[in-house]
Amino acid sequence: MRRRAGALLVAGATSDAGKTLVTTGLCRALARRGLRVAPFKAQNMSNNSMVTADGAEIGRAQWVQAVAAGAEPEAAMNPVLLKPGSDHRSHVVLMGRPHGQLAAGEFASGRERLREAAFAAYEDLCRRYDAVVCEGAGGVAEINLRSGDFVNLGLARHGAMPTVVVGDIDRGGVFASLFGSLALLGPQDQALVAGFVVNKFRGDVGLLRPGLRQLESLTGRPVLGVLPWAPDLWWDSEDTLAIEHLDTDRRADPRTSLRVAVVRLPRISNFTDVDALALEPDVELSYADTPRALASADLVVLPGTRSTMADLAWLRARGLAEAVLAHHRAGGAVLGLCGGYQMLGRQIEDRDGVEGPAGARAEGLGLLDVATTFLAEKVLRLPTGSAFGAPASGYEIHHGRVRVARGEPFLGGVRDGAVLGTMWHGSLEGDALRAALLREVASHVGREGFRPGGVSFARARTARLDRLGDLVEEHLNMDRVCELVTGGVPAGLPVLTAALAAAPAAR
Repeated sequence: MRRRAGALLVAGATSDAGKTLVTTGLCRALARRGLRVAPFKAQNMSNNSMVTADGAEIGRAQWVQAVAAGAEPEAAMNPVLLKPGSDHRSHVVLMGRPHGQLAAGEFASGRERLREAAFAAYEDLCRRYDAVVCEGAGGVAEINLRSGDFVNLGLARHGAMPTVVVGDIDRGGVFASLFGSLALLGPQDQALVAGFVVNKFRGDVGLLRPGLRQLESLTGRPVLGVLPWAPDLWWDSEDTLAIEHLDTDRRADPRTSLRVAVVRLPRISNFTDVDALALEPDVELSYADTPRALASADLVVLPGTRSTMADLAWLRARGLAEAVLAHHRAGGAVLGLCGGYQMLGRQIEDRDGVEGPAGARAEGLGLLDVATTFLAEKVLRLPTGSAFGAPASGYEIHHGRVRVARGEPFLGGVRDGAVLGTMWHGSLEGDALRAALLREVASHVGREGFRPGGVSFARARTARLDRLGDLVEEHLNMDRVCELVTGGVPAGLPVLTAALAAAPAAR
């Protein structure tokens, strides 16, 4: 019988502390050492997702982590995916397939089926891989949710796995957040926390060492490394907290560069669709949530959204709907991606109550002669085709069925002049298609001197993953990390006296 895989949980002191980055870097570094590595996130909450080769939907981060590990992405790597549709309700994807909805009040209870599926997927990966690198969610010490937790220490308890807590020093208060996260845990959970990682440090690490030594002395646990601030490390983020850092400011020649404004919808999804545009040297990319921010754009992008009708209403309330129409009247180009494409049509009908009340209707912006109907059955597929004479591919994740009355076919959607709509996420990652599209937009808006930069998105992603692996190897004590992965939880880790007097009911 095959030996059970080693495992490690990468948890965070806060959301957006760097769990995803550290997990991805560890997947790359461990795979370089000859291990068969699988990423795992028991439950992800994100509207950025991907479609696997067998037609399952998983979080984009786990898809990228699998690529970093040299593994084939699969549903078991992210068995539970929650896609927020509102502040109080999320759509559930279980083992890659739609599985109803979950209300906010059910997050701490009533999730036994999800827990069982997550643990079964974890055990399955452990049987097939040498190492499973698990990513936690949110903050590790969210004690209000501990009783129903199966993604942070609930998972670590199930797998008896060592846990590393990542803290973001750029936010300030990293020592307090790391110490406090540990101290808030019950004794059994504390016994699994085997070390810390400090992320996003700027400056001379020697100035940090006295604090690191004191943290180690106070907690009885090592700081396994300090990762430097790397603002140029482009990243497939899944957290909208990171959007502010994705704008480009290259001071390109205004006579030849293209200005692209992406509307920052409240429930934006798959916003990584525009990452490839941000790599282009003569494209100035920005996110916009006011009419003024759209005024100087050459191309306005309406991205995907998990709540198309609600975000369409938001567009109108903010004056952005009229700003998009004015941009079009002034000769600007418009690109709609999935939900953004549906907004550009004449009408949207929610026949099966996918986003809200069954039968709800909304008038679209009317720039494309199409109409959308939401049906309960979700479409998940990996289409291929061509546009502007270039090969194209992408992935589809949607409930909407679009009926086209008029227009030229375009990547599962339609084109009418300088207004383009597509149901294909990820199509701009294709270098030839992206270059052809940008040339078309540049010609339309009179930027005849514009030239696509010859950027290879695939090479850029590989280089980024290699650099992550390099950073982890250079700045973390990888020998110690490997000992945790293969050897399990160290014995005799001390319990802080500030710990909760009684651990919450947890499994």
